[in-house]
Amino acid sequence: MSVDHRSRRDALRTLLVERELDAILVTDLLNIRYLTGFTGSNAALVVSARGADGDEDTTVICTDGRYVTQVAEQVPDLRAEIDRSSAAHLIGTFSGDVLAFEAHVATFAEHRSWTESAPSVRFEPVSGLVEKLRMVKDEHEIGLLRAACAAADDALAQLITRGGVRPGRTEREVGRELENLMFENGADGISFETIVAAGSNSAIPHHRPTGAVLASGDFVKLDFGAQVGGYHSDMTRTYVLETVSDWQRDVYELVAKSQAAGCAALVPGAECAAVDAAARSVIDDAGYGELFLHGLGHGVGLEIHEAPGIGKLGTGTLLSGAAVTVEPGVYFSGRGGVRIEDTLVVREQGPELLTLTAKDLTVI
Repeated sequence: MSVDHRSRRDALRTLLVERELDAILVTDLLNIRYLTGFTGSNAALVVSARGADGDEDTTVICTDGRYVTQVAEQVPDLRAEIDRSSAAHLIGTFSGDVLAFEAHVATFAEHRSWTESAPSVRFEPVSGLVEKLRMVKDEHEIGLLRAACAAADDALAQLITRGGVRPGRTEREVGRELENLMFENGADGISFETIVAAGSNSAIPHHRPTGAVLASGDFVKLDFGAQVGGYHSDMTRTYVLETVSDWQRDVYELVAKSQAAGCAALVPGAECAAVDAAARSVIDDAGYGELFLHGLGHGVGLEIHEAPGIGKLGTGTLLSGAAVTVEPGVYFSGRGGVRIEDTLVVREQGPELLTLTAKDLTVI
């Protein structure tokens, strides 16, 4: 399935017209990738509010000489200009009245230099305009997310099958093997540094792997993801090594119940804070609310953490086509903790689960 970047730019134009903006200067590289397909490390893009009638002559991408061939291949439908100072070059050629810029990306120094070099341009700061469009994934994007999740699922299955998670290994050894297996199963990259947290370390939500040695009776928490085509997966599974105690069984079942409630709440139109509350109330009612230390989830796509945010302070509602995580956890400091996380797509008929590894309490 090919990507219709023109339709994405047209959707952005609609937002520009609604805000009475003549054009927007896009400098976030992931937003440029989303709007054009360009993957170079230096670029700026001006998208004009004009062009919805089929003429995109006023929409221009700029990059430097390293990417002459790449920009021609990846963005054949737009005029490309070559200049090392991409953003400054485009501003210098801009003739519109009101030019929006990504205020959450541009530095103060950049903004000052732009205004000084182009005093006739009226700069208007905006935040999250392209990110608003990115929240809803098209079927091409969902296909890439599905492939990224499959690479992670397959890697974990192979790790477990060949005994990669066992007493005597270190957290670092397990993490490195899991990352290598993701590459072997089709990943272009990893989504983030793989979390392997054993024993008392599993009570640290974002523990970084160390030389700590896995031992019988440990919780082992694995939080990891693969990238395919620039899109990320995110999954957490928590296992027990060799023997399980009653308290481990109880806390695991509690988190599993909370996670199921959060997944069930993923319906179009649901308030993000209400989705968090659906899962959090299960843990609150059990008396462990203070041990659920983070939000329930987040959007996932070209970034591992993107809109929407699903937490106590989450704003807005879920839209059909949004890809999000659901990841409740309970953490007993100095003892151990459990997190269960999936990546899902919000659908009218119910959420589509992309991370398919079983979530039953598993002793390995």
